[in-house]
Amino acid sequence: MTVALISIPAVDLAVWLLTALVLIGLAVLFWGGEVLTRGAVGLAIRLKISPLVVGLTVVSIATSMPEFTASLLAVGSNPGMAMGNILGSNLANTGLILGVAAMLSPLCIQLRLIQREVPVLIFVTLLFGFFAASGGIGRAEGWILLGLVVSYLFYVVYEARRDDPEAKRKLAEGAVTDEGCSVLGAFIAVVAGALLLTLGADVLVQSGAELALRMGVNDAFIGLTVIAVGTSLPELAASISAVRAGQGDLCAGNIIGSNLFNLLLIGGGVGALFGIPLEAGLLHFEYFSVLGFSFLLFWFFRTGRTVSRKEGASLLFLYFVIVSVTAYRQFNL
Repeated sequence: MTVALISIPAVDLAVWLLTALVLIGLAVLFWGGEVLTRGAVGLAIRLKISPLVVGLTVVSIATSMPEFTASLLAVGSNPGMAMGNILGSNLANTGLILGVAAMLSPLCIQLRLIQREVPVLIFVTLLFGFFAASGGIGRAEGWILLGLVVSYLFYVVYEARRDDPEAKRKLAEGAVTDEGCSVLGAFIAVVAGALLLTLGADVLVQSGAELALRMGVNDAFIGLTVIAVGTSLPELAASISAVRAGQGDLCAGNIIGSNLFNLLLIGGGVGALFGIPLEAGLLHFEYFSVLGFSFLLFWFFRTGRTVSRKEGASLLFLYFVIVSVTAYRQFNL
């Protein structure tokens, strides 16, 4: 069972006030994700963890914490929202965030993403769908996914020692956000960010669930859209910052890493603790959209090792098509 930190008397609130609470929850999530990311990266750098490991793991995990918190708080009372948030966040990361980033500036892709991370993402997505096809992610499947998280982290640490020093330097420059932060300051930022994430997710889940009830839509649709986009805001902030700094490859790496941890860490963690039930309809369209995006990324990455503005526009267009089809299926327009 999950316990809400704040009890929102939703039945007594007007729709506009519930909408305002959703926006407040999103803002707090964004703020908390940014604080947590800065603190986590600062802590890792000052403890002399490899910059490459920081870029591919710490940053990705930190920016995935809003999804984890929202899913964890939703699974007890609004289980459809939890699975919708996981799938919807991967859709938003790839279609919306990577699409917008590529339209701002073409993204150069490191060879390791093509050879290692994207194939791993495709495999994990297929495995997640295989587990979910039995009715959801049970506790046994959750522990398997968590075991794969540990294996992946060891794999990244091992491979990091063999990477080019120039790539490490670029990742370090993209990852360090506050060079003047001490170890204590970074630790305090991590704790503060985690608290903000918990508070923002709690407000967002409760007000979003009530809005879904008022509008006559199910939890999964709210998770796939409003909450998924909201909890992906840290990835959006990190991606725009990387593009502005001329380090588009870091943006692509963060998106791939975040998608991996959404499936493995969030799906595995919440599944191992409570189990995540699945609405059958999500496997008919939304899951295959996530899988299709993974294959599409592999294709885009291989063509010239860049994601061009046209390819970014196509990702953004496909994302809105998927959301529109999901809305059509939900409302039977």
